[in-house]
Amino acid sequence: MLTIHSDDHRLHHAAFEWAGGEQVPAFETPQRADQVLAGITTNAIGQVIAARRFGRAPIERVHDAAYVEFLSTAWARWQAAGRTADMLPYVWPGPRMQQRRPADLDGELGYFSCDVYAPITAGTWTAACAAADVALSGQARIDAGERAVFSLCRPPGHHAGIDYMAGYCYFNNAAIAAQAFLDGGRRRVAILDIDYHHGNGTQDIFYTRDDVLFVSLHADPREAYPRFTGFAEERGSGAGDGYTVNYPLPSGSTASAWFCALGAACEPIVRYRPEVLIVSLGVDTYEDDPISSFKLRTEDYREIGARLARLGLPTQFVMEGGYAIEAIGRNVCGVLAGFDACRSEGVKA
Repeated sequence: MLTIHSDDHRLHHAAFEWAGGEQVPAFETPQRADQVLAGITTNAIGQVIAARRFGRAPIERVHDAAYVEFLSTAWARWQAAGRTADMLPYVWPGPRMQQRRPADLDGELGYFSCDVYAPITAGTWTAACAAADVALSGQARIDAGERAVFSLCRPPGHHAGIDYMAGYCYFNNAAIAAQAFLDGGRRRVAILDIDYHHGNGTQDIFYTRDDVLFVSLHADPREAYPRFTGFAEERGSGAGDGYTVNYPLPSGSTASAWFCALGAACEPIVRYRPEVLIVSLGVDTYEDDPISSFKLRTEDYREIGARLARLGLPTQFVMEGGYAIEAIGRNVCGVLAGFDACRSEGVKA
């Protein structure tokens, strides 16, 4: 399988994050992507190439232009104010508050954020654009005839909504790729999100649309981040009614329960008959992930790849979460190798 990456991901490196009311070392680090890339090379998964550059236009097909502009200038404005620490918001608009965009930098930072888990650093803008380029480069290769591509995106993307950053995410890489497929002439795209956490940003972007089917299996939001989205009754609205499908699972779910949910999640994809499948690939479902609670083991990830290959669709994998640094490379490679092995055997849906 072809892998696409960008070294620019290393330019984004948060100093810390909050956990249990304390500052702790950031879980989302450059080592994540570096470990995955090392695993792909060691295991000879396939060719590795650098991403092309696509500019801002494809990003603004998904994200609000004012949000993109804010992110492009935020760090320079922060520095001009004499600040050097990571940019983190401290105030957000709550229910029934005015949703007006503030005039000052601190207000804007809260306006375009929904939590404290997406700090802006000196290299965030460049790294986030590079992650979008990695996704778009994978999309372009699928459109050119590749049957499967892995876009090793970092920062991840599925928590970033139309006009906000959240949960380590700035631009929604999977959504940007999906829109590019549609702009290139595809009529139906499916996104399957298998990260431990609900892809609230992806759901936000496509919730009222019927040209992208969004299916997610994830931890129950009553017990896990992002807390306020991902419930089974959320099914889309307007033209998008029925085109969002959520499978929340209890904390501590075993591989058996997870694979049962995966089987159920594949059914609406088959019925939808998409022309291409995008997989938001999070491996924070791993039993030893430091911020998650599912119980999948390394050997389970190869089976995930095989099951996805049986759908028989052109497939783009887009990297999302996974924070057990020692195991992330093995687990991602398991998915990709399982997919390739099943595909090479000619297994169809």
